[in-house]
Amino acid sequence: MNNVPEWISRSVSLLTSARSAADANAPVVEKPKTERSTHVRLQASMRRGEECLSPRALRRLLTQLQDVIAPRVSEVEGGRRAQALAAWYEGAEPGERRDFWLLLCEQFSPDASRFKTARERYEAAVGTPNEAQAEIALRRAMTSPRTRLLQRFAAFPDGMRFLIELRAELLKALKTDKRLLALDAELEQLFSTWFDVAFLQLKRLSWDSPASLIEKLIKYEAVHDIRSWADLKNRLAGDRRCYGFFHPSLPTEPLIFVEVALVEHLSDSIAPLLDETVVQVPLDRATTAIFYSISSTQTGLRGVSFGDSLIKTVAETLSAEFPRLRQFATLSPIPGFRAWLGKNAAQALERLDDKRRAELAGALALDGPEALTSAALLAAAEQASTLEARAPVALWLQQCAARYLALEMVDGRPVDPVARFHLGNGARIERVNWAGDRSAKGHKQAYGLMVNYLYDLKRIDKHRSQLAEGKIAASREVEKMAAGG
Repeated sequence: MNNVPEWISRSVSLLTSARSAADANAPVVEKPKTERSTHVRLQASMRRGEECLSPRALRRLLTQLQDVIAPRVSEVEGGRRAQALAAWYEGAEPGERRDFWLLLCEQFSPDASRFKTARERYEAAVGTPNEAQAEIALRRAMTSPRTRLLQRFAAFPDGMRFLIELRAELLKALKTDKRLLALDAELEQLFSTWFDVAFLQLKRLSWDSPASLIEKLIKYEAVHDIRSWADLKNRLAGDRRCYGFFHPSLPTEPLIFVEVALVEHLSDSIAPLLDETVVQVPLDRATTAIFYSISSTQTGLRGVSFGDSLIKTVAETLSAEFPRLRQFATLSPIPGFRAWLGKNAAQALERLDDKRRAELAGALALDGPEALTSAALLAAAEQASTLEARAPVALWLQQCAARYLALEMVDGRPVDPVARFHLGNGARIERVNWAGDRSAKGHKQAYGLMVNYLYDLKRIDKHRSQLAEGKIAASREVEKMAAGG
């Protein structure tokens, strides 16, 4: 197998992931004793236990699905039949939808024997004149009937929306039924192709955009809730910009959007950016673009990455419009920090030297450094909103946050989800900001701390390479703080 190309390995992984995951999780997943595969149920005469569709109804549904991709059915007719099934699905009960998913998983999988034969022939043909033909045959063998079926569902009007919403619902069921993993993997792979950045269009969203589109910004804003129409207008006018990626099949639905503030320097607090009364920065003086909110809108497109391309494209668009811009950065929350510190405060305390212990003990009015405990520090952190940035407890929290962001990794990836997104896109950690978000949500997530991720467009690939090697890109300031936390 040393000579087998990487695409075969990826395809084999896709074909076997569902079975492997199910085997690995079998001891953990509890399933009803009455659960039967659709292969068994289709041969039965009566339903059993918690099964939803009767064998007769299941056979009828399978026939309808097979008719969508029948050999002599045209693309147009296949799309029409798929649309009729989609209409049935929209009115179906949860159990009936689950049976629909199971049929897609178990009755439209690749032919295992055909795949095995094609793979063996390819391996034997590598390096010979027959290699190309053998590769074609192998690729065809790896394509499941399910792929063609899903393509037919995507063909009719609103078909793409139907599949996205189907996967959004499917994702919730994966934890309890690993048989559905194959369908999820195939949908994700198809979406990654259909929603490639080459097919997306960047559009600016402004106060003059259609009301239905502006309402979607309110609905999908995931970072800083939009409080009012005045708040929304402030985010769309003057020294602000909002851009979204759109797909031709969903022309009125932004797949992901980013809100940008044009300012004179790196922002360390979200309040001025959301304050409707703050005097706007003259655009000819703006040198920095702050990406302060990035929101994905479609749960069903989970695993399909738009963020990297969106930020780069927006940065290029802004540079063309405002040549004075020199810096592109985020002002981001640290959503996982508080939970992480709650579990790791004792280790953070152990890393402190005697001087820092004494300072913290004094700030907490304890009898001495030996009386300092992680519980006492966490209790003091609850009063973070009343502390100055240079207060001992505030400094300790900042150092711990720097360590959490710059050093903590799991399976070679940053622990924090927002850090994982930006660092994976080639940014670097530029600065940890005290009291960056004084809202209740900000305190609950990270004691009010926020972070700037800097996008140096010339070093994005370098930072990505560093991350692949297990090294997170960070400024010297953050590295120094992390070392002390």
